[in-house]
Amino acid sequence: MRNNTYNLLRDKFNVSEPVLKLIEKSEQEVEERFADLDDIMAYNQYKVLDAFQKNGIRDMHFSWNTGYGYDDPGRDAIERVYADIFNTEAALVRPIIVNGTHALTLTLMGILRPGDELIYCTGAPYDTLEEVIGIRGEGKGSLKEYGVSYKQVELTSDGRIDFDALKEAISPATRMITLQRATGYGWRKAISIEEIEEWTSFVKGIRPDIVCMVDNCYGEFLHVKEPTDVGADVIAGSLIKNPGGGLALTGGYIAGRADLIEKISYRMTSPGIGGECGLTFGQTRTMLQGLFIAPKTVNGAVKGAILCAKAFELMGFEVCPKFDDTRSDIIQAVKLGTPEGVIAFCQGIQAAAPVDSHVTPEPWDMPGYDDPVIMAAGAFVQGSSIELSADAPIRPPYVVYFQGGLTYEHSKFGVIKALQQLYDKKLINIQ
Repeated sequence: MRNNTYNLLRDKFNVSEPVLKLIEKSEQEVEERFADLDDIMAYNQYKVLDAFQKNGIRDMHFSWNTGYGYDDPGRDAIERVYADIFNTEAALVRPIIVNGTHALTLTLMGILRPGDELIYCTGAPYDTLEEVIGIRGEGKGSLKEYGVSYKQVELTSDGRIDFDALKEAISPATRMITLQRATGYGWRKAISIEEIEEWTSFVKGIRPDIVCMVDNCYGEFLHVKEPTDVGADVIAGSLIKNPGGGLALTGGYIAGRADLIEKISYRMTSPGIGGECGLTFGQTRTMLQGLFIAPKTVNGAVKGAILCAKAFELMGFEVCPKFDDTRSDIIQAVKLGTPEGVIAFCQGIQAAAPVDSHVTPEPWDMPGYDDPVIMAAGAFVQGSSIELSADAPIRPPYVVYFQGGLTYEHSKFGVIKALQQLYDKKLINIQ
């Protein structure tokens, strides 16, 4: 850390000398990892650029239609760009998809039919999917209520797909097997592209007709390949995570085989209309510009996650993944061990925000979650987890999940403020 920056953080932001020295030491020890990340970023930047040029993106694609949205050139163009980037036959990219959970729900309900069986092969799904599947809640339109059965295959003790257990779970009714790439609120590393390739090959070797679906949230542009490059039939994610680059105001995407995308589009609107209608409300400019800068934005977020891992490792905390592990999502989990530690960490992240930095986050009963959840996100786009944020369910062993930062410098500042908050509350002792 250069003297000017060091002095500014100390004098302007009241960051203590022990915290700054810990960050300096951590940064020095992770710098070698950053070169590999920069190469992945450059590859993805040029891949995105190629898709823009191939599809002739021009100013007219930033205008918008009214009414039904027939023949919306911007909508059609952005969906072709996504299909090219993810190496698929088709894509849906819409602001009317309200979040990642909605994109995943459309995918599940668009493909699955009464009597079909869904298998999650990475343990429990993310909390908000439990009511969609029918694991908890009162039904109210869940897959269970529509006659879709569900099985769950736990990961092995070292966080890998249990292929023996998965083979045993597959039945004649199995229609789809879903893999959640990111950690969610679990204590595991994200599933790597190499393991996704092994999984798709394994499933197709048993039954080629089984749909391999990947929840790709938080995983885009972490590798030079995406799940659909290595055999996944369909993927889904949120535009206010990685691929929106911090500029998309809302939305989600689904990309995959054309026949599957057509079925999903009928669930999104109605049979017979599918993807032919639906306004983009003038959002194509920010959606495309955000996508263009997404590889660089994701690069900064991953670097920040690695710095976070190293700093908290040096403080004696368990972290997942470790700073030198291969990354397959932007999430960094830190096991703080107490609710006070989790709350202080999140309050530090909020204090680092450019928006609403004066707000003090507290746990609350959020819809879709089974435990009180604390969320820190002083973002330009509400709920945007490619921007600096942290969240955690308030339950043992009290793990906080850190992610995002539109630039590495801001992600780094989030780590600094989280440490400072813990230090000020005497929850850590920095030597």
